[in-house]
Amino acid sequence: MKELFQLILVGLIAFPGCQITEKKNRQADQIMAEKIKAEFVRSWNAYKTYAWGHDVLLPVSKSYMDWYEQSLHISPIDAYSTMKVMGLDKEAEEVQRYVVDSIDFDKDLFVKTFEVNIRILGGLLAMYEFSGDKKVLAKAEDFGKKLIPAFSSPTGIPYYWVNLKTGEAKGEVVNMAEGGSCLLEMGMLSRFTGNPVYFEKAKNASLAIFNRRSSIGLIGKSINVETGAWTDSISHIGCCIDSYYEYLYKSWLLFKDKEIKNIWDQSIVSIQTYIADEVDTALWYGTVDMETGEKVNSVVTLYDAFFPALLALSGDLERAARYQDSWNSLWKQYGLEPMVYDYRKKEILNASYDLNPEIIESAYYLYYFTGDTIYKEMASQYFSDLMTYCRTEVAFTCIKDVTTKEQKDHMETFFLAETMKYLYLVFTAPEDINPDDCVFSTEAHPFRKKQGFQP
Repeated sequence: MKELFQLILVGLIAFPGCQITEKKNRQADQIMAEKIKAEFVRSWNAYKTYAWGHDVLLPVSKSYMDWYEQSLHISPIDAYSTMKVMGLDKEAEEVQRYVVDSIDFDKDLFVKTFEVNIRILGGLLAMYEFSGDKKVLAKAEDFGKKLIPAFSSPTGIPYYWVNLKTGEAKGEVVNMAEGGSCLLEMGMLSRFTGNPVYFEKAKNASLAIFNRRSSIGLIGKSINVETGAWTDSISHIGCCIDSYYEYLYKSWLLFKDKEIKNIWDQSIVSIQTYIADEVDTALWYGTVDMETGEKVNSVVTLYDAFFPALLALSGDLERAARYQDSWNSLWKQYGLEPMVYDYRKKEILNASYDLNPEIIESAYYLYYFTGDTIYKEMASQYFSDLMTYCRTEVAFTCIKDVTTKEQKDHMETFFLAETMKYLYLVFTAPEDINPDDCVFSTEAHPFRKKQGFQP
């Protein structure tokens, strides 16, 4: 009885302390979230000051550049959903008015089908979901219709380029990320318009890729969309293939298409059987021959660091944690991630860093699903290093060499769309903006699961 009383007494004494600690942690998280938001606003204001009306801010020279001969206004469209997640409604409304009143996509330009799909169409669809503005949906549908001719190849896999005015498509060789990463955006356009054709085109492209897999279930890196012949037969999970796999699982979550889920289920088994690579107790995912599974090399890119997020989302938390540890160790070694790295030779092959979000994205998912504060600590370190090495007088910029920290003069649009959004989400919890309630596109545009189009 005396021991029971002592335990109760200890609990009564300890409980207030636990409450105080929890309150301090919440306050610290709030402070960090506000710092991240402030840096987003600072960078956005720099874009408005020096690059308004153009695609990209050049933050060192305080100038701008466009992707093509004419601007497509990619930065504001890409940044909008981050503004809404951060509660920056005034800034978001300004972008929304600009899209409705001032942007016309009827331009005689050949654009990269993949890039404008994830950034422009995805950004417009997120804008419509947040705002409910039918004029925004009309812009999104107009843009989606302009992309449809890209899917006119004999295989149904989209061409690399499409002309927004004429509908002419060209570029018969595409990698798998370019060929198979339209499911979310095209599916959401079908959901919002009630027209299934958009999702059907995207699904047919993914099926066309999967149906050309090898006997061991692997796909290659690039394909000829006219002949269906593989032009590069190496297989991996990283840059140039990554979002093909990402969109298989995420489109299942969003649209509950059982055929797509079956493709994912088969693909992930082949990935874990042939591509996973154990090196000195660390987990990596290398490059193999798609026909034999024989290892080709141990080269990865920092884009590959998205995969722990996808593993965590699909329930494989053990592998997700191990793979995140591999990437986090690399980040800590250099203070940022090198673009291309050989994990067996421990050698940098490309030392640049372009403000990429992938390792931060994976820290967010792992923190969300496990609650382990180690991932919050990782995100804090990533933000601190961005502040130290990438921050400029007006915004943030890419790095030429992670070993010297020499800066470039370029701020990728995904820095506003993804990097800052995932950092913010680690330290705060906006209602309905989380992996249980919505699906984040490869450009981190959140689409809610709750309603609508079922193919």
